[in-house]
Amino acid sequence: MTNWLFRLPALLLAWALSLTAALAADSAAAPAPFEEGKDFVRLAAPVPTSVPDKAEVVELFSYRCPHCYQLDPTVQEWLKRKPDNVVFVRLPVSAGYHADYEPAARTYYAVEALGALDRVHAPLFEAIHRDKRTLTNVDEYAAFLAEHGVDRDAFRKAYQSFQTETQLRRGNQLARRYGTRGVPAVIVNGQYEVRSPRMFEVVDVLLAR
Repeated sequence: MTNWLFRLPALLLAWALSLTAALAADSAAAPAPFEEGKDFVRLAAPVPTSVPDKAEVVELFSYRCPHCYQLDPTVQEWLKRKPDNVVFVRLPVSAGYHADYEPAARTYYAVEALGALDRVHAPLFEAIHRDKRTLTNVDEYAAFLAEHGVDRDAFRKAYQSFQTETQLRRGNQLARRYGTRGVPAVIVNGQYEVRSPRMFEVVDVLLAR
């Protein structure tokens, strides 16, 4: 009995070492949840974020894009659990796309300036893709937005404003710097483009780096 008690610490140590080795082997054997080059890629050159002391997620999109419409509910769910230290930026694209993309991008910036974005964001998507409304120019957008309480004259003024022109130009410049191949596209911290169907799971992993 005494000899067994003396041997107990050595037995416990051996057991602990074997358990540690087994866990390490399991960890080494387990594949990474997402792979660089497959689920996400590094940008050719990092792009500065909008708020230097915070993490940033940028969604490049267009109201005209059917895949952006399909992704939007996932975006909305992720925003409910977005960490407080993460800035989320929507970036409507237009340069290099169909002509209808520019009026859609101008509309985004205009309603944002008028403080109506949260109210009309989902209805804009639904009008174009679910209801098949014809929204291709300032008159059609103004008429639609008036149905949702946005003043027509105020919208027209914002749509054609210097601020909207500046944002449109800056957005197109950023899209070119990101080097994305289409929309929707998601950029994390100005360094990674996500290319996985499990887009916001990859976003969470990249934000944790």
